[in-house]
Amino acid sequence: MSLRHGLLGLLAEGPASGYDLAQRFQEALGPVWPARHPKIYAELARLLDGGLIELESEGARGRKSYRITATGLAEVRRWLTEEDVDHTLRVEPLLRSFFFWLMDSEDLDRHLEQEEKFFSDTAAMYRELAAAKDRGDFGTEPHNRSKRISIEAGIRLYDALAEWAEWAREENKR
Repeated sequence: MSLRHGLLGLLAEGPASGYDLAQRFQEALGPVWPARHPKIYAELARLLDGGLIELESEGARGRKSYRITATGLAEVRRWLTEEDVDHTLRVEPLLRSFFFWLMDSEDLDRHLEQEEKFFSDTAAMYRELAAAKDRGDFGTEPHNRSKRISIEAGIRLYDALAEWAEWAREENKR
């Protein structure tokens, strides 16, 4: 996913400031697709220059709110339907696991215990978010239904990684 298309997709939900967009990214995508404020603001400037978004309003302190244009909506739809999906997963814990043989057993066990906790905690956070969405706390608009599907992927991914870390700890003890 590109930051460009992620921002366009979020703006398709409705107008937002750079700060609001950063919060939305963090809510559900933070652990899998972080978006830092400086990159968001730089990309918003490019989208504005490209006519994919427009300035909706500017507040007293210079806070700008943006909205997607018809061109921007067409672009995010084109990206969704016409571009090949990049299935590359850059999961640093899996890269590191390739070199676990360089760690002593106690350090590796401690590391895997921390990894299992992180993955389990992240899955639990996604479960709480899913429960809130399932209760209707965020409405039933199409974009919220899509978010629920994404959240389920996060739950399943982090559950699988937690199970992997637990398995790896047991494998290390052999």
